Amino acid sequence: MPYSRDMPVSRMGHPSPFVTPPSAPPIYQTTAFDVANLDVLEQLSDGQLEGYTYTRDSNPNHSALADSLAIMEGAEAGAVFSSGMGGIAAIIMSMSRAGDHLLVSGSLYGQTLQLMDRLQDQFNLNITQTRIIDLAQVASDVRPDTKLCLTETISNPMLEVADIAELSCVLGRVPLIVDNTFTTPELIRPLDHGAHAVVHSASKYLNGHGDVMLGVAAGTQQLMSAATETASLFGQNANPFESWLTQRGLRTLPIRMKQICETTRRLATFLQAKRGIRRVCFPLLEGHASHETAARLYPQGTGGIITIELEADGIEAVSRFMQAIPELPFSPTLADARTTLSHPASTSNRYMTPAERLTAGISPETIRISVGLEHLDQLQDEFARGLAAL
Repeated sequence: MPYSRDMPVSRMGHPSPFVTPPSAPPIYQTTAFDVANLDVLEQLSDGQLEGYTYTRDSNPNHSALADSLAIMEGAEAGAVFSSGMGGIAAIIMSMSRAGDHLLVSGSLYGQTLQLMDRLQDQFNLNITQTRIIDLAQVASDVRPDTKLCLTETISNPMLEVADIAELSCVLGRVPLIVDNTFTTPELIRPLDHGAHAVVHSASKYLNGHGDVMLGVAAGTQQLMSAATETASLFGQNANPFESWLTQRGLRTLPIRMKQICETTRRLATFLQAKRGIRRVCFPLLEGHASHETAARLYPQGTGGIITIELEADGIEAVSRFMQAIPELPFSPTLADARTTLSHPASTSNRYMTPAERLTAGISPETIRISVGLEHLDQLQDEFARGLAAL
């Protein structure tokens, strides 16, 4: 549309109407949406019309991603948040009130456990940490006032595998919320196994390229609507562009997860045979505490995480190891397209005392590996070089 001096500013930058739809989804990078009149606003508010008003409440890119995840997870509805932590917080705040009892896995991601401590101290929630793979312990920890149970499909960083179906049976009436970040719906759909809702850090495998900060969830329409409303009130809303990037990442998720699972399985076997490593923690290796459960539930693989413990003592050995292989960088996250290393004692579990970390199986020599899309032989060469430096 040609511009003129008489054109109102409100029309500048908008394209002329056209009939050819874009091949790729557009980005709705806008703070708000124009509403024709108050009657239309009323109809939008009552749900009589489909539309949007303010991006903190909802945005087409949010809706597209939420719908995609709901389809992938086999859920009624989805929701999108500023981060995985934002999603967990929104769901918990939507499902519980002060004085309620929550049951959570004691091996949750470190900052999730820190969030539980904060909710207990400041919001008067009663929270019990349980050993989620010990079903008898879980059963004994359930109380009449337990409002929900929160776990991960596979724990970070020691890779304990929760049997979602058995856990759901033990919990009975108690809703089970599952963090499916490590495995994605390509490897397991927790709702099919009895979970009530599922949450992801979409910054990880769903996006897959290390360039967004986003969380997503899927479950019943009622719960997702409540969580979205909570997220809007607390400012935990997602960004349209990052929602678009994650939607783009979903297109390659199946082939990425297939490649990553195969490389990870073979790399774990390679590392298990190498001198200089005291322990290789990978659920599909015999000897892992969750091997039987993992082999039964995850025939396609358990994702891209391996946790190793070096034989050389001390954090200095970890530093030498990492410095010898700069092609595999230290990064306090996971599930990038590139392989990265992390040191749980210095990052996700830093808040714990040394004794608590050892009880959890995390020593100063523990390194978490997030396997990316490199060729296996390249990764084997890099790890061999790092071990030689010790």
